[in-house]
This record gives sequence, C-alpha cells and structure tokens, in this order.
Amino acid sequence: MTDFNNLSETEIQALIDNAEKALKEKQSSKRKEVVAKIKELAASIGVTVELVEGDKKVERKTGKVAAKYRNPADASQTWTGRGLAPKWMQDLLAAGRNKSEFEIK
Repeated sequence: MTDFNNLSETEIQALIDNAEKALKEKQSSKRKEVVAKIKELAASIGVTVELVEGDKKVERKTGKVAAKYRNPADASQTWTGRGLAPKWMQDLLAAGRNKSEFEIK
C-alpha cells in the first residue's frame, strides 16, 4: 500500500488521475464483455437485440402550451395554434372564416 503522507500534492493528483483512467477502462471493458454476452445469448435463440444508451438520451421537458383558439360551435374544442390545425379549424377556414375570429382573449 502507498503511504500518501510521503507523496507531494502533484504525485497524489497523478495517482488519482491514473486510478480514474484505469477504472474507466475497466468499466468500459466490462461493459463490452456484457454487451457481447447479451448479443451471443440472443443469437443463440435466433433473436437480435439493439442496446440503447440510457445515459445519452436527451429529454426535452416542455410545459403545456395554453390554447390560443376555441371552436365556436363546441367550447370544449381548443387548439394551441401549433402543429396541424384540427378538423374543425380547417373546416372554418375552408368556409372563408379568419382564424383570428376564434382567438381566446
């Protein structure tokens, strides 16, 4: 075992850096072994697998958008103004109406 009291700060930091690097390499190697084993087991029963990196998934957190338009014939039907217009809005626009008429104020 190393006596850390006899090492300089630089030597201790280098030891920490080397230990972290070695740990990451071992973890990566272990992961590759596990993935290979999973694929081998899956292949043995005629199945293919696709592994998805869980920690690399990016989640966009979006809040709910307030409704901007309301159907005059049915007040429970609203639209945020984003994406494809709902059928009721398409029908009203096709009939020559202006969507500004249906804005929620």
